[in-house]
Amino acid sequence: MKKPKSIQTPLDDRVCRGLRAGDRVLLSGEVYTARDVAHRRLYETILRCKKIPIPIRGETIFYAAPTPARPGRIIGSMGPTTSSRMDPYTPKLLEVGLKGMIGKGKRSAGVIEAMKKYGAVYFGAIGGVAALMAQCVRRAEVAAYGEMGPEAIMRLTVEDLPLVVVNDVQGGDLYEKALYLFRDGK
Repeated sequence: MKKPKSIQTPLDDRVCRGLRAGDRVLLSGEVYTARDVAHRRLYETILRCKKIPIPIRGETIFYAAPTPARPGRIIGSMGPTTSSRMDPYTPKLLEVGLKGMIGKGKRSAGVIEAMKKYGAVYFGAIGGVAALMAQCVRRAEVAAYGEMGPEAIMRLTVEDLPLVVVNDVQGGDLYEKALYLFRDGK
């Protein structure tokens, strides 16, 4: 088995083009958390031609809402949420520069086409190990929409966050590849 690729945020075209569906990566740097309500607010802000409250060009959004930190911890559990809930808003965010997304589950055809057009990647995070993933967080702070409590956008500094590339800029799809292998027994 190939060694995971270590990559750093912010992501750029060169890094995104070098990733393929099925690649294991260890992601380090800053990522933002955002779920559906935050995505809708970002989307509506962009449609109104207003400035969104976080940088977006080259950034990565983790579809998660971390739980509050226990005493002595940086953050609580941090597991991925279902990515398809963000699909109505994602093409617009990709258009304005988003390069990476982290979540779980399949993406719509429209999101996959936008990823190919704008050169972005979708990473899968392992569900069910939220407490372990939280151990990769070195710093956490509210970045936007603090009034939304746990649904606020957070800026996280992560180190060696274990992910797998699900969709790449060439249109590769790990889920489709797995289904093909399973059906054909190869």
